[in-house]
Amino acid sequence: MLRLNYDGILNYEAWTERNIKLPQFNINEAIKNTKENPTWIHFGAGNIFRSFPALLQQKLLEQGKEHTGIIVAEGYDYEIIDKMNKPHDNLSLLVTLKADGQIEKTVVASVVEALKADSQNEKDFERLKEIFKADSLQMVSFTITEKGYSINDKNGNLITDVEDDFISGPNYPKSYIGKISALCYERYLSGKKPIALVSMDNCSHNGTKLYNAINSFAKAWTKNKLVEEGFYNYINDKGLVSFPWSMIDKITPRPDDNVKESLIQDGIENVDPIITTKNTYAALFTNAEESEYLVIEDAFPNGRPKLDEVGVKFTDRATVDRVEKMKVCTCLNPLHTALAIYGCLLSHTKIYQEMNDKELRLLIENIGYKEGLPVVVDPEIIKPKDFIDEVLNVRLPNPFMPDTPQRIATDTSQKLGIRFGETIKSYIKHDSLNVKDLTFIPLVIAGWCRYLLGINDEGKEFILSSDPMLETLREYVKDIKIGDKGPFSKELHPILSNENTFGINLYEAGIGEMIESYFEELVRCNGAVRITLIKYLN
Repeated sequence: MLRLNYDGILNYEAWTERNIKLPQFNINEAIKNTKENPTWIHFGAGNIFRSFPALLQQKLLEQGKEHTGIIVAEGYDYEIIDKMNKPHDNLSLLVTLKADGQIEKTVVASVVEALKADSQNEKDFERLKEIFKADSLQMVSFTITEKGYSINDKNGNLITDVEDDFISGPNYPKSYIGKISALCYERYLSGKKPIALVSMDNCSHNGTKLYNAINSFAKAWTKNKLVEEGFYNYINDKGLVSFPWSMIDKITPRPDDNVKESLIQDGIENVDPIITTKNTYAALFTNAEESEYLVIEDAFPNGRPKLDEVGVKFTDRATVDRVEKMKVCTCLNPLHTALAIYGCLLSHTKIYQEMNDKELRLLIENIGYKEGLPVVVDPEIIKPKDFIDEVLNVRLPNPFMPDTPQRIATDTSQKLGIRFGETIKSYIKHDSLNVKDLTFIPLVIAGWCRYLLGINDEGKEFILSSDPMLETLREYVKDIKIGDKGPFSKELHPILSNENTFGINLYEAGIGEMIESYFEELVRCNGAVRITLIKYLN
């Protein structure tokens, strides 16, 4: 049996016989160098980090271009450190699932230290302070999800832990951003040392979200005389503390059972995933697609790792913004959401299976090429047509990627404004395009309203994915039954007119009534979803 830890990978031949790549650098040397001169600490020990940034640093270590590893800190679910990092000496097994059927397995060893970002854990938090005081530290990066940067609840009130931290100061913060802010204060106290705080979360203007959160702490603590007045100025000095924007793109679904079985056949021990008490799904392995993109604003006041030599694109903020808009407004995210909504309605359980569904493939081709590309934001460093070609012909049809429409459908109400609202607004502003000529984007929005009924195209109930607005939205459509005849303006108007959801009132945009009409067709009878798609796509 093969054990994923430092002693286990000494059995070199046993791993390589199974075509598993082992690290090709001196791990002990990297640990020593990182302990003495840390350069990169990352918050968020999840799949995207383990599958992407961690592998990039491993490549640099193997090429001799970097000499330190990454320190990872987990500030939300401490069980990950105890149950995944420690038993496996911070090693992780990346399984890359390629579209041509090849599977590549790589032991990732660039993470050389794991800590709990818990101010009550004296040992780990003192070590974090030590790291933040280090002259050598260049980058603090984050994959903590967009929610991780929130300091307010859905009603706009301060989250309780944040409110407590504002009052009590930086000594024992409880909130995630409170902990980060406290560590930044340590760096300030140690000599106002420069640092880049880099959000790698998949959300628009992520660096600004991180800045706004930390700046709120700096402002509150300064106002309450809990820190030196200079701390606020430090956080707001771009020459000392930067908050670069970034765009990250790599699909890393939760650990798949087929991959697990493959690793069991390889003789690897303890591959069963765990579910923590906070409902985090984690395993010693991650599975991911081969395609990957990482674009970062080049704003690093203390230098940065040589990530540009392993494919990361460093550029200016405006270009990062254009890349992000290209992806989330046109070339990937709208297609994903369309597949998620209609995949649930048509009882698909895998994204790749939907690409074999004639109508669904035609739907997203029309959304991307016909309705999206005419108004796409062109970042120039990546060609939108090439990007969408890869999405449609390589990434989404990959039969070895176990992603599901149900996962992608999570939090849809929070995504529609960016994924479709921006294109609608672009049509309204455009000199030669007419928003009323849109067909397929309104059809997706109508499909989402149909999805909210929780009834599939066969008339059977299905479980809706989690969404913070779900309870409110379902209340509007609760009395609609399959077979009912419209009009449904009374039920749909509160949804389609909500500018917080779409970034625009869809009635004022001129397509609200069109969406109502599509919805009427989608609820006409069992099977109407398929019938409606065929009608507009063929």
